[in-house]
Amino acid sequence: MSTETKTVTELRGHLMEKATADEAFRARLLSDPKAAIEEELGLAVPASMSIEVHEESGATAHLILPPDSKLSESDLRAVAGGFERHPGYYDINW
Repeated sequence: MSTETKTVTELRGHLMEKATADEAFRARLLSDPKAAIEEELGLAVPASMSIEVHEESGATAHLILPPDSKLSESDLRAVAGGFERHPGYYDINW
């Protein structure tokens, strides 16, 4: 599969469709997700990345949340180019 112009959502959709249609791929995806994904998509999965694949059953449903998008104080400083308010400076509303 060409992944050149695919979004993460499209890649996930492809993997889900293939796992639904191909029992051997589904079994491999469940037993060795990194290898199955690398083989199917032609992408190298970083060794530091953990991938878990779960099957839903009638009794269990999985809800996957995106990472917390709130920025920490240090992240905010980095985004602001290191700018910090100094004591004695006043906020001016223009």
